[in-house]
Formats: sequence, C-alpha cells, structure tokens
Amino acid sequence: MEFFREIGANSVLWTAILGWFVAQVIKFILVLISSKSLDFGRLVGSGGMPSSHSSIVSAMAAAVGFERGFNSIEFAICTVVAFVVMYDACGVRRSAGQHAKILNGILQKDGEQTTKALKELLGHSPLEVFAGALLGIIIAAIVHF
Repeated sequence: MEFFREIGANSVLWTAILGWFVAQVIKFILVLISSKSLDFGRLVGSGGMPSSHSSIVSAMAAAVGFERGFNSIEFAICTVVAFVVMYDACGVRRSAGQHAKILNGILQKDGEQTTKALKELLGHSPLEVFAGALLGIIIAAIVHF
C-alpha cells in the first residue's frame, strides 16, 4: 500500500503524465478539426502537433526545477534527458518517418504491397518539438503555482 501512496504523492510524475496527456488531447482535437474525423489513435500515437515526447520531458524537468530548485543536480539531469529526447524526436525519429514514407511509396508503385505499410508519423518538426516543450513548461508552472 505504501508504494501506491508514494506514487500518488509524486507531483513530478503526475505533472509529467499530465503534460503527455494534454499534448495527446490537443493532437486529437487538431486532427478532428482539420480532417473532421475521429482518430482515436492520436490519443496514444506518436508524431504530430504538439510533441508529447517534448511535453512530458519538459513538464518533468520544469516540475523538478520548481520542487528541487533550478540549480539542483536533479534539474540538470532532467534537462539533459529532455534535450536528448527532443533532439531524437526532431532528428532520428523524424528521418525514420521520412524513410518509411519513401519506402511505402516504392512498395505501392511496384504494386506488391506484400507487407503492412511502415508507420510514417514517427518524429516531429522543430515547431512541434518547441510547442510540446513550451506546453510542458506551462503545465508544470500551472501545477506548481
């Protein structure tokens, strides 16, 4: 029981989860507005505006900063991890998504779609990463104050 009580009281964890959740809901709403269709996969899927990866790590880092101090070792660690995640979302995962799009196009041209299409929406544009990071920081500030 103590484990669940401690998890429930961990404001940094819940702030980070809230950052992820809000980003996913925003994605869902933006897709609903732009395509006028319900795509429940956007509630858990990667890619899109804003980056939930950026939101969750930025909310975590900011919450740690508010709780432990912005000059703490914990904040430094969380910030470095956040930068790695955001760099990856904008670089490696975005490139993988672009490669998947090209490969899917080649498979469709040949008319031999023998395998399931590769997932194309993997990474983020710099704007999506920035929006997610800003969202996470704002959520942490709202939760903290």
